[in-house]
Amino acid sequence: MLQNLLIFYDLVRPYQGKIWLSAIFGSIGGALTGAGLTNGVEKLFTSIFSDDRALMVNEIILVASIFPVLFLIIGGSNFFGAYLLHSAGLSAIRDLRIRVFDRLQLLSFSYFQKNTTGDLIARITGDTQMLQITLNYVARKFITQPATIIGAAYFLTLKAVQDEGVLEIYLCLAALPIVIFPIRHITLKLSRKAVKQQEEFGGLTQNIAQNLSAAREVRAFNLEERESTRFRDRAAQLFKAQMKVVKYGFSLPPVIETISSVGLSIAFVIGYFQGVAGGVFTGVFLGLYFLYTAIKNLGMFAAELSKGAAALSRVEEILNEPIDVVDNSGAAPLKSVNGEIRFDQVDFSYDSNPVLRSVNARIPAGSTCALVGPSGSGKSTFVNLVPRFFDVANGSISIDGRDLRTVPLSELRQQIALVSQEPVLFDDTVMENIRLGRQDASDEEVIAAAEDAFADEFIRSMDKGYNEIVGERGARLSGGQRQRIAIARAFLRAAPILILDEATSALDTESEEKVQQALRKLIVGKTVLIIAHRFSTIDSAQQILVFENGQIVDSGSHDDLIVNSPIYRRLYNRQV
Repeated sequence: MLQNLLIFYDLVRPYQGKIWLSAIFGSIGGALTGAGLTNGVEKLFTSIFSDDRALMVNEIILVASIFPVLFLIIGGSNFFGAYLLHSAGLSAIRDLRIRVFDRLQLLSFSYFQKNTTGDLIARITGDTQMLQITLNYVARKFITQPATIIGAAYFLTLKAVQDEGVLEIYLCLAALPIVIFPIRHITLKLSRKAVKQQEEFGGLTQNIAQNLSAAREVRAFNLEERESTRFRDRAAQLFKAQMKVVKYGFSLPPVIETISSVGLSIAFVIGYFQGVAGGVFTGVFLGLYFLYTAIKNLGMFAAELSKGAAALSRVEEILNEPIDVVDNSGAAPLKSVNGEIRFDQVDFSYDSNPVLRSVNARIPAGSTCALVGPSGSGKSTFVNLVPRFFDVANGSISIDGRDLRTVPLSELRQQIALVSQEPVLFDDTVMENIRLGRQDASDEEVIAAAEDAFADEFIRSMDKGYNEIVGERGARLSGGQRQRIAIARAFLRAAPILILDEATSALDTESEEKVQQALRKLIVGKTVLIIAHRFSTIDSAQQILVFENGQIVDSGSHDDLIVNSPIYRRLYNRQV
């Protein structure tokens, strides 16, 4: 438990001022509960059993006067202690979520290829929620229990010194060490089951995310029943994992209470046969009860900590994930960019599987270069290396003679605009989606970019124009409209290098013509890389690179390649 406690303390360390203050308040409340209440109850019952009528009345009045004040102090101390600890805990969880989210922004694309979106969402929401529940439990229980134990132990020790009969009652405390064994055994089991529970929760979240993102396909292929069955299976697996956590979590209190009841029963019997005075015995019995209850609560606290530690371990896996692509020391900004791109003996592997091998290429500044080849031949990897979404394993890539690794990432990517086959739009206004190209752009500049992309007309035809919310991933727009907003974004960026991942392959003829019109305007004066899925889109390319099995096997113009490259000719004839 101590190790888990230290882990959580490290989490809330920035707010240790609040924690220490809450500990002071909690100690006051706990000590007054463990020592003050027991002492007050002892005096009350001693007075009741007293033969001195006047003493009895005076003691009862005194205790009755003190009790409301005592409970007010205990209640106030517990409130402020819990409030401060809740505040520190919630602040720590907020900070943790931000740290995890920020870390995800820095991780390379390979990390997201290995981990599902649903599991990552579960870690940043579900696992941090589990941590919040743990910290809330700490706020309710832990701040008072140690002080309650100390206060009760102090009272019992005082009584043992004053009354020999009480000393023998303490034989019941021999049961206390026994409590440690079930606590340790159950919390270890609980920790493993809690990890499994959170993993199943991540799987369920992924199932939901995948289903919602494929809502159209599910209905088109009548997959509703299949998806419902898969979800029920996932939900059943999560339920099974949750019930194991429940089983171990709730098995601890009965075990501790049984052991505690044995100790209290022994105390009751010994107290009776020792003839301990009724008032003293009542106080001692209450002190023992507080002592055992506090120990039980600490056992529950240990169980709760083990669940929280399991959730934290999943979150820390993200925080400890190494960042593959970083700014190198000595990286300096590009002063001016013409846009010449050069690949020199570039190798790249993914999970030890070669993707690009000994790739050499030169794309002159201001020229258009098309990439063709079978699926999986390395075209997408080639263009993904230019903005350093990945780093090369061997060789180098340069822009205007500068190795990409000597340029700050933000500076490098500022020189590149990307229009993908399926443009990503955020659930925001048209204006803000275009402004992503350059976040400091004025409204007038955004509108000018939309006009260049032939998007202004359809934007103004919408009810709210540029303030229209486009929906998640642009769901309220057609494919052609989404593409033109993405092109407007590229116009606004005004970058010297442009990457086009076949931006018209999924469009109807009318939409394609409008998008092609915008693209012809966009590429003027830029270095352009086009991933070509259709040969009809590469007629403007001055250079074509032919990929096969991770290598550039041919290069040249269309006229050269159709005569001299069997691979290019085969690909071309297959389409045309």
